[in-house]
Amino acid sequence: MKKWFRIILAIGFTTLASASGRPPEVTDNYDVVIYGATSAGVTAAIQVQRMGRTAVILEPGRHIGGLTSGGLGSTDTGNKAVVGGLSREFYQRIKKYYDDPQVWRYESQADYARYRPQEDAMWTFEPHVAEMILRRMLEESGARVFFGERLERKNGVEKKKGRIRSIRMESGKRFEAAMFIDAGYEGDLMAAAGVSYTVGREANAQYGETLNGVQTVQDKYHQFIFPVDSYVRSGDASSGLLHGVDDSGPGPDGGADRRVQAYNYRLCVTDVKENQIPFAKPEGYDESRYELLLRTHEAGDTRVPLSIIMMPNRKTDINNNYAVSTDYIGQNYDYPDGDYGVREKIRQAHISYIQGLLWTLANHPRMPQAIRDQVKKWGWAKDEFLDTGHFPNQLYVREARRMVGEFVTTELTCRGLQPTPEPVGMGSYNMDSHHVQRYITAEGFVRNEGDVQVHPGGPYPISYSSLVPKKEQCKNLLVPVCLSASHIAYGTVRMEPVFMILGQSAATAAVRALEQKQAVQEVSYDWLRERLLQDGQILEYHPQ
Repeated sequence: MKKWFRIILAIGFTTLASASGRPPEVTDNYDVVIYGATSAGVTAAIQVQRMGRTAVILEPGRHIGGLTSGGLGSTDTGNKAVVGGLSREFYQRIKKYYDDPQVWRYESQADYARYRPQEDAMWTFEPHVAEMILRRMLEESGARVFFGERLERKNGVEKKKGRIRSIRMESGKRFEAAMFIDAGYEGDLMAAAGVSYTVGREANAQYGETLNGVQTVQDKYHQFIFPVDSYVRSGDASSGLLHGVDDSGPGPDGGADRRVQAYNYRLCVTDVKENQIPFAKPEGYDESRYELLLRTHEAGDTRVPLSIIMMPNRKTDINNNYAVSTDYIGQNYDYPDGDYGVREKIRQAHISYIQGLLWTLANHPRMPQAIRDQVKKWGWAKDEFLDTGHFPNQLYVREARRMVGEFVTTELTCRGLQPTPEPVGMGSYNMDSHHVQRYITAEGFVRNEGDVQVHPGGPYPISYSSLVPKKEQCKNLLVPVCLSASHIAYGTVRMEPVFMILGQSAATAAVRALEQKQAVQEVSYDWLRERLLQDGQILEYHPQ
């Protein structure tokens, strides 16, 4: 109870400080400061505390867990055998929670196909359950969390002799530490500290890859299956383009660009009427934003354009599916480097777009009746996301900045075609990118571009050197989320269980560097490997 009270106190202090404008600068000192309460940030804080050191998480929002508690209840695991350490402990706690028959309010354990009594972990869950369990894990560790704390990005990082000395928040509060971890999806601390990074897609030639860059040849997934005209008046280029279509051309196949794969929200809805709120038409609804959707179905596509994955208690994790869906393609290019105002506009545009999409699917007279009938069965879950109008609180930032560090993870290392030095965790999911743009074909029709889904061939190791900057840039920062990886390699690394794994490994190295008074680049890998294995991390895969 006392530990949990510490978290509550942190919430209260930050709220008061922010509400009253910038207070006099106050300095807090910890062993490790973690920016971002994503799943990686949570496991990093817990690991620091379990190793006998003090950790604090600074979270710009009001929740912990990032996508894990923000709607992505259907865990993208790949091979579950390589999920170890605190990451597996979280999924084991999920299983223990659902072992209790009393928590099944709207269906029984037996009715839910993904509840398997004989397994040690469970990989699907309701959003509020994930956040509750992560909060309990933090409570037990004693780590502190300050909510509503955004980094002063222009001049909020104080460095001396290649080390971060302190970081200052927009509230005026200042935090000192020996070690820092950037666990945010955007890489703001990394960038503000002067660490090299990239945004967008590298050319295939840069790292000898085949799946990077523009992908107009490999475009079979989530694609238009009937011709759909690109122009406001069909066949009339002078009438202008439909919303979301880019007339600049896709670029040369395999070539580099600054475009970013599409974002969306992972949606928790339910078909249980007593726990349901109907989809409403959002304020400022603009039918022209959905003309591509309407034309797609008028052309003959009869599929419901949603990937509906069932969670416990008759709830869902809904993801993008087919040609026009919840991915707001091409509308996020300014997000990674954008200031907070730019990002908020993009976030609100995504919310409005998705709310309007669901209303259109359920109600618009130009939608096929069969689709309307299917979508109307669903509504927002009353018992989820209570402080955001039952809409998820976390934008799915699939990719933003990516560090260019000591070692770059690429398609070749994921496929096992090049060696990976000093592994500190493993991934196994598809090399996966959602679409990046919509362009016009020579015939005047719309095509989506950028989707890649290729299996790496099995589990692969992730290098410690992908978590640390170049030594001359920063000696006391680790980056387990916006790590050093090419666009297509990041597409497989960027899964929530892997972020938890890398958060724990980064924290382990941070504590060791602190205790040995070393740069993070100088940590003994032999020691690190032994400690990670002791703590349950999986560093090698040996199929049974």
